[in-house]
Amino acid sequence: MARLAVNPTRMELRRLKTRLKTAERGHKLLKDKSDEMIRQFMIYVRENKRLRQELEGDLAEALHAFMLARAVSSVQDVGQALCMPALKAQVQTGLKNVMGVDVPSIEITSAGEAVLPYAFAGVSSEMDVAVMKISALMEKLLKLAEVEKTCNMLADEIEKNRRRVNALEYVMIPQLNETIKYIIMKLDENERGNLVRLMKVKSMINEK
Repeated sequence: MARLAVNPTRMELRRLKTRLKTAERGHKLLKDKSDEMIRQFMIYVRENKRLRQELEGDLAEALHAFMLARAVSSVQDVGQALCMPALKAQVQTGLKNVMGVDVPSIEITSAGEAVLPYAFAGVSSEMDVAVMKISALMEKLLKLAEVEKTCNMLADEIEKNRRRVNALEYVMIPQLNETIKYIIMKLDENERGNLVRLMKVKSMINEK
């Protein structure tokens, strides 16, 4: 590991030791943060998997109902029946903090009852079932969107944090240790040289 280019002085030694303590403390804090972020990430991943499995099952049922409705109705009738929304809701969006990361928060503040936005004579009863099934999935779809985005943002932050931890652990801290050892070695060498010179001077004085 290459050392830092510094002057081997006691003042520089003291400064580097302070930097080393700060780096080691920062490394520990970042490592603890990384561990907790991974724990939170796994909670969201499990929630994402559960919601996705539920939605896939519910969507399969809804699509099956749409296929039945399409089989007994024309494309024009189906298009006209679905051109108006069956459900109106007010959604409040914001941010929440998860381990220092601002992730999205989506909350349905009010939602009306699902209604069938077409004349009953125009389409079959299978369309009624399909529309009601899809309308019932809105809250789960919004929750899944929130959880998936949170997972993506946490994964990005975990990767950034991992790079910081590795930079401290494998680059900065070893460099500081190597430089501190070099300065200590140089100071000891200078001290031995000064001692030898003093002994020589003393010997020359005694000879005179």
